[in-house]
Amino acid sequence: MNPQPSTLNRKTVKLSVVLAVRNEEENLPRCLEAVKAIANEIIVVDEHSMDRTREVAKEYGAKVYLEPHHPIFHITKQKALDYATGDWVLQLDADEVITPELAKEILMVVSNPQPQTLNPPTSKRRLFERHQKLLGYLVSDGEPVAYFIPRRNIFLGKPLIHAGAYPDGVIRLLKKGKARFPQKSVHEQMEVEGPVGWLSGDLLHYDSPTLKRYFNRMNRYTDLQAGELKSKKVGLSPFLFYVLFKPVSVFLDLYLRHKGFLDGPRGFLWSFFSAWHYPIAYFKYLTNNTVNK
Repeated sequence: MNPQPSTLNRKTVKLSVVLAVRNEEENLPRCLEAVKAIANEIIVVDEHSMDRTREVAKEYGAKVYLEPHHPIFHITKQKALDYATGDWVLQLDADEVITPELAKEILMVVSNPQPQTLNPPTSKRRLFERHQKLLGYLVSDGEPVAYFIPRRNIFLGKPLIHAGAYPDGVIRLLKKGKARFPQKSVHEQMEVEGPVGWLSGDLLHYDSPTLKRYFNRMNRYTDLQAGELKSKKVGLSPFLFYVLFKPVSVFLDLYLRHKGFLDGPRGFLWSFFSAWHYPIAYFKYLTNNTVNK
């Protein structure tokens, strides 16, 4: 039987929930409301928000720390991990919300002296195994020191199930000191020292409730991708790759192979815009290099 929040022995188990934030007044209450019953401490590292982000965090009893804005946001995320004092750490973004099913699983893990790999339901197992192979991780035998959590992306008001958008596994629950961000890229996963397991409960991700918010994120991510292209000095030789072959390949992969068409118009838009990340980032890279010469 899974433990309820009220049965957690807070003298022997300590769970830190940590967030790195910037101007998240709108999203933060929904995120913190879902974790307040299971967290022994809440850590919020704020990049000098201009709204009420810090006030909202303090209303939920969070310890708030200030940090300068970094182009690679994972630098601030690592700061949040470093501030945590719990035996286990749950790292979240402000636009993410744990479901009740996930909360119960997290409590089961952190209250067990010897955490075990939890077997995902048969309906999800194939997706989970394919996803972890794409990321280069293997769920190892032995006592896990970190866990993948399946993330369900909410795109234009509804969850995306296809187009490669689920389970979108992200390492979020970890033993203190056993995982860290490399802090080199916006798309990087954590580096983990030990076996990695899976949880089955979903993490809801409200990253793109509107197209306006999606395009804002897309603009920020393609800026970072353009910077990575500059550091690699890719030049003009791969022009056709980034402008034609890569976007066409990505669109066909998401929309046909991963059945994005089953999500209707939202599946088409997700596949199409995901493919356009590559030429947009490449043209930003070329334009910036031309202007700076």
